[in-house]
Amino acid sequence: MAVPRQIIAFGGGGFSMESSSALDDYVLAAARETTPRVCFLPTASTDSAEYVVRFYRTFSERDCIPYDATVVGSLERQPHSDGELAEFLAAMDVIYVGGGHTVNMLALWRAHGVDRALRAAWQGGTVLAGLSAGMICWFECSVTDSFGPLAELRDGLSLIAGSACPHYDSEAERRPVYQALVANGFPAGYAADDGVALHFVDDALHAVVSSRPNAAAYRVELVDGRVSETALATRYLGDQ
Repeated sequence: MAVPRQIIAFGGGGFSMESSSALDDYVLAAARETTPRVCFLPTASTDSAEYVVRFYRTFSERDCIPYDATVVGSLERQPHSDGELAEFLAAMDVIYVGGGHTVNMLALWRAHGVDRALRAAWQGGTVLAGLSAGMICWFECSVTDSFGPLAELRDGLSLIAGSACPHYDSEAERRPVYQALVANGFPAGYAADDGVALHFVDDALHAVVSSRPNAAAYRVELVDGRVSETALATRYLGDQ
């Protein structure tokens, strides 16, 4: 039986943005093992040591085995070749990508073969997850502030068709910029507030969940020449 290919993409939230553990626990529950191996990729933050420490502080208290893999830096246990890296990531049950500079992250991943390793791990049943840069990297296109002002990014990993926009409720320019792009031919896609996760299984949106009572996600597309924003059914995970 083929294993499901899963991606859980947060508009924002998780251990680096909120005190609630709801989204992080949701990711762990989606893994194939009851005590999953979870690898943090902090590439977008230039392998921030503080970010890595926060990851370990959070996930060491959960029923999982935490790891990290750096690309910019050189932690002692980091794999040193494309083959070793691919093998290392394939052994993970969850790969969790942090926020930061999406464009730099994608360039570094491609230079070191991380993009190919992530695709192979995903096809093998590893859950891919992340917030902000760790949300939009999985899509074909996205809205990013990597260039300074919000702008389009068209060279994502394309594991999910279409486009994406994170931080939809917390940054005032996100909604108008994303809708203007879609109005002008940008691929249709999904927008997510902070605290909301889009859970994709294989090629379809499986569920939308939230760690915040009033947060939401939306399908944004061009319908009869006008931008349509449709709120998606969202399950609140409750206070945790």
